[in-house]
Amino acid sequence: MSKRIVVGYDGSESGANALEFAIGLAKASKSGLVIAHVLEWSPYTFLTPTEIEERHKRRKEELERAETAVLAPVVAKLADSGLEVTTELRYGHIAETLIKIAEDEGVEHLVIGRTGHSSLSTRIFGSVAGSLAQAATVPVTIVP
Repeated sequence: MSKRIVVGYDGSESGANALEFAIGLAKASKSGLVIAHVLEWSPYTFLTPTEIEERHKRRKEELERAETAVLAPVVAKLADSGLEVTTELRYGHIAETLIKIAEDEGVEHLVIGRTGHSSLSTRIFGSVAGSLAQAATVPVTIVP
């Protein structure tokens, strides 16, 4: 299996900086690139069966929008880059999900931006970058 790098990409300026860094790293190390976008979602709510059905429908719509608006343009941009590019689009806690993607994909490196589209909860409970730096099982590069 060839070497691969996961880059967390959310469409923010910091995410774009992380992507550019990861592209350079992938080219230099002749690695493939896994562009990962995580939609933050908490399963810890109490919902009625009707609300669960509506939430499932909204999740599907959000995934489709994220694929179209965030990942597809980047993949198109990299079509002629010579890199092997794949994408991962998942729901979950961002840091935990990026670690899971890195484990599932067997990557050697994880790259993220220092800041991104985050909520107030990340300011209160800790940043994605800080969580990854402490918990990832592969080297993490945090790009300013």
